[in-house]
Amino acid sequence: MMSAQTDLRSAGSATRTLTGELSGDAIAIPPMPDYSGRILAYTATAAIIIIGVIQQSFAHWLLWLLAGALLWPHVVYGLTRKTFLRRSSRIRHKMLLVDCLIGGGFIGCTGLVAVPSVSVVLMLMFSCLMVGGIRQWLFGTGLMAIAAVIALAIVGPAETFQSPLLTSVAAILSTGLYICVTAFYSHQQARALMLAKTQIQNQREQSIALSHKLSKYLSPQVWQSIFTGERDVRLETQRKKLVVFFSDIKGFTELSEEMEPEALTELLNHYFNEMSEVALRYGGTIDKFVGDSIMVFFGDPTSRGQREDAFACVSMAIEMRKLMKIMRQKWRSQGIKTPLEIRTGISTGYTTVGNFGAENRMDYTIIGKEVNLASRLESLAQPGEILISYETFSLIKDRIMCRDKGEITVKGFAKPVAIYEVVDFRRDLGPNRSFMEHEHSGFAMYLDSDKITERERRAILQALEDAADKLRSEDDLPDSDPRADAQADSPTSSETSRLS
Repeated sequence: MMSAQTDLRSAGSATRTLTGELSGDAIAIPPMPDYSGRILAYTATAAIIIIGVIQQSFAHWLLWLLAGALLWPHVVYGLTRKTFLRRSSRIRHKMLLVDCLIGGGFIGCTGLVAVPSVSVVLMLMFSCLMVGGIRQWLFGTGLMAIAAVIALAIVGPAETFQSPLLTSVAAILSTGLYICVTAFYSHQQARALMLAKTQIQNQREQSIALSHKLSKYLSPQVWQSIFTGERDVRLETQRKKLVVFFSDIKGFTELSEEMEPEALTELLNHYFNEMSEVALRYGGTIDKFVGDSIMVFFGDPTSRGQREDAFACVSMAIEMRKLMKIMRQKWRSQGIKTPLEIRTGISTGYTTVGNFGAENRMDYTIIGKEVNLASRLESLAQPGEILISYETFSLIKDRIMCRDKGEITVKGFAKPVAIYEVVDFRRDLGPNRSFMEHEHSGFAMYLDSDKITERERRAILQALEDAADKLRSEDDLPDSDPRADAQADSPTSSETSRLS
């Protein structure tokens, strides 16, 4: 069963790898680097300074800021990439706040000349919103305002807040160029991210489809525990008290000699499909299918407690026995005359459960003497019989009627083992039973009243009345007494004395 575990985990790893590759390939144009963006912004500011000084909008001493404006991007690059600051958290946001301080100081030094000041503010605020959102914008605005006020207090305001036309045009063009280039890179990044998202989503859907295909080789409980991360795929085992179930089909060997392999395969797959649905409905972990045999255990990876696990297992066996009778009638209508019946063995006890095998191929299964006991009980059971061990009997005897079958000697057990035959649910014995059956040549009836709706009940009653009228008209038989039939189907007093 667990040979697919490694494939499942490999599929998950492959998906993650492919996802990473897709992400890397899709983002062909990365976001504009801080180094390049800073060079562009400070170069634009330097151009504003030069034109402003030439047109006498700014004081001549501001030309000294040109060296700083052209050198600062390289200084920041060296500090953030070559020194201990590269390990600092959120260094990108912190350096942008330093840029806001510098920009605010420059605005104050210009004396609040309107257009150049607004241009610098726009570049810085745009950068803050792109890098850190509203919070970065608020911090940047505050620091820039503080730096501008301090510089303005030192230098003083300009004689006029208006700037010459050429200075204004240069400031607007510089700011527009910076914003357009940054926006272009942002657009390319968003486009690449959308493409990556689409590719990753497609790969995810393929991975889910693949995992669902591979999950067919695992019990749903085991598959779920692997994909939720509760269980790791490695060679490890543990000791747990489990309820072990074995069943096979009596008469299957004879049938395999009569039927063609294709028809036999179809019949067997149909049988396994029906029985698997019953096992999963009761919470059983399907271990394996071997020939016509089924192995199921309860109590791992999830457990509802020993008593409930045992009751669920025996309840499952009873329903499988009922279902087999219905399936046998269907097969008979298809021309299969060999009477096929299920026989079952159930044991409860400590087993070793986990991954067995090699690192590259493993099975999730159980081993131990209780497994051997359940297999032995199954081989000893008569057609249609469910044999259980004493420990299983002690856990379910208050809700399920059982018959003492004596003791058997089993390899691995020092003492003889007491075994019991499962009769039925206590609630279904006597006149209150929900399941009835009756078979003769040319007639078969299987009635499970718990599963019949009111509409179906009326249709069944009409069919039974028509069948009774047909039999009476042909054989002229006297009316039968339903109470006598019920007494005939109920256990006799001698049989009741043997029930436990």
